[in-house]
Amino acid sequence: MTSISRRRLMFTATGLVVAAAAPRMAFAQAAAASAGPFKLDPLGYPANALEPHIDAKTMEIHHDRHHQAFVTNLNNFAKDNPQIAGKPVGEVLGNLGAVPDAIRTGVRNNMGGHANHTMFWRIMGPNGGKPEGALLAAIDSDLGGMEKLQTDFNAAGGRVFGSGWVFVTVSKDGKLAIETRPNQDNPMMDGKRALLGNDVWEHAYYLNYQNRRADYLKAWWNTVNWKAVGERYAAAKAGTLDV
Repeated sequence: MTSISRRRLMFTATGLVVAAAAPRMAFAQAAAASAGPFKLDPLGYPANALEPHIDAKTMEIHHDRHHQAFVTNLNNFAKDNPQIAGKPVGEVLGNLGAVPDAIRTGVRNNMGGHANHTMFWRIMGPNGGKPEGALLAAIDSDLGGMEKLQTDFNAAGGRVFGSGWVFVTVSKDGKLAIETRPNQDNPMMDGKRALLGNDVWEHAYYLNYQNRRADYLKAWWNTVNWKAVGERYAAAKAGTLDV
């Protein structure tokens, strides 16, 4: 056998070993990523379910990489600071002054990002319907109706400088308001809850919309699951809404 043939055989065999090990490696990496008290819930719908408004690749990158990074970072913080996982997320974010100085900024960014994105995936879905009942009444009375809500919400999202979020917040008495937050800040930091919210970080829309944030904001309304939002509104009024 020539030296070239032997090298080819060696490379082929090596490739087979790597290929055979790949599933085990991927499983081990997934297990490592999920180790710890904080978890990334799977999407409740296929990644392509929101197309053409949000493409599958954006959903995969956004959920599997960006959100997973927040969860992984939180689990790393929790190794030496288990108290951050021993309380509800809302309690930790609502009292960041009690978090040790060394990890406070990290917890603010990563727990805020975890809460924001958990809410984000939950309030979207295909065939989202329309707001009804008490939720629709609150939108009409507090925000001037659906058309004005969308216009004002899109304008607020467009004004966010750099990266951040635009929310409809809900107070304990059910009052709605449109508010923005920078970076991964969450309304729970101010004693409020997010009824719904849209991510205006560029990673949420850049593959399809590039710099056209306004187009993304308009299209995003086609992805809102109003049944889920209605359930969040009822939970907020009952004091049981988690994130």
